[in-house]
Order: sequence, then C-alpha cells, then structure tokens
Amino acid sequence: MQHVVERARQCKRIDRVLVATDDQRIIDALEPFGTYCVMTSAAHPSGTDRIAEVARGLTADILVNVQGDEPEIDPDTIDALVDRLANTRDEMATAATAFPADADVGDPNLVKVVVGLDGRALYFSRSPIPHVRDASTTQQAVTFYLHQGIYAYRRPFLLTFAAWPPTPLEKIEKLEQLRVLEHGRSMYVLKTQRLVHGIDTPEQYAEFVQRYKMNHLQEAKS
Repeated sequence: MQHVVERARQCKRIDRVLVATDDQRIIDALEPFGTYCVMTSAAHPSGTDRIAEVARGLTADILVNVQGDEPEIDPDTIDALVDRLANTRDEMATAATAFPADADVGDPNLVKVVVGLDGRALYFSRSPIPHVRDASTTQQAVTFYLHQGIYAYRRPFLLTFAAWPPTPLEKIEKLEQLRVLEHGRSMYVLKTQRLVHGIDTPEQYAEFVQRYKMNHLQEAKS
C-alpha cells in the first residue's frame, strides 16, 4: 500500500494523497511512514463507494481513486487522467493498456475492457473481450486491453455514482465500473504503455517483490 502512496506523491497534478480503508491493520502499517489515513465504513460494496464517503468531506473538484493493488502505477498516468477531466466535460476517466505479452487473457483476475472509436468504454469483463469468433482470426491478431485499477472523477459525479445501488452486471462480474455503464453514463479510457499489471494473487505479489528488489539492486550498482 505504501508503494502506491509513494507513486501518487510523485504526481505533479495531485494536491493531497490519503488512504481510505476500513481496516485498522492498514492504518497501523502505514503510520510509521507518516501516511494520512481515513477510516471508513466496512459496509461499502466497492472502492468507489468508499472514496465517495471521504469525498463528502472534501472540496476538491477532481478526485482520483488509485487502488491499493497498483504499487507500480505510473504517476504520469494519474496526471494525465486529471488533465483529461480538467480540460474536458468528462465526468469520469480510467486507464487501460495492451495486454503484456506474458499475461493470460483468460485470467479472470485481469479485467478486460473494450473501447469505442470515441475513446469511451463499451464494456468491462473478466472474460476475454472481444470474443474471437472467426477461426481465421487468431488471438495474436487482436489487441486485448487490460484495465488498470485507477479512476478519476468529478466530485459531483462521484457522489451520484455512490448514490446508485449496485447494478445487475456489476454484481455478476464484481466490477464496480459497470454501474456507470449500466446507468447510460460514459467513461473515457486513457490508453497507456505499461509492461506490468496490478497485484491480484500471491504469485503476482511475489513477482512484484522480485522486480522491486532487482530495480533497487540495479540502482545501487549505478
């Protein structure tokens, strides 16, 4: 979690970084780093609902939700999402990247997104989308997009979002962002270049720790 905080602190467009959680263990773990934490209700069905609880006490026009399983999130991506909302009428934006070559498109822990010609999300799923129907079209010829665990919202829309109850597709896929699409609202998808994904399994965590140690070892040598 602290890795996520440190990445967010590198942003140029962010005024304040805080952690919203319902777990005292997270607060205790981050306290030695001086990280500001806010305890929230444990009843929230999604991270967006949790962020909305905190947002009710803030005055910021734009809020960014970086999920705690994204320790390698690119600060430039966060800044770009803030810029997108600051310079358009978009209510919400997120990010996606082409699937890394070594990632399994069929892994339900890796969320897929399909994007329209206007740059807006058409659908998110844990299943591979689009489905390759024609046998002459191999999966290698299709660009699958991996959704990144980050959302930027205008504050009024965030509060509207949280006022809606979880929707049918959201509950089936266990993906909070589908609540937006099911209500007929749009979400801009920023396409980025990224070689790694968030952490959803112990194996992915072990891979992250190995990458982190290797990077620090190389920095020490240089």
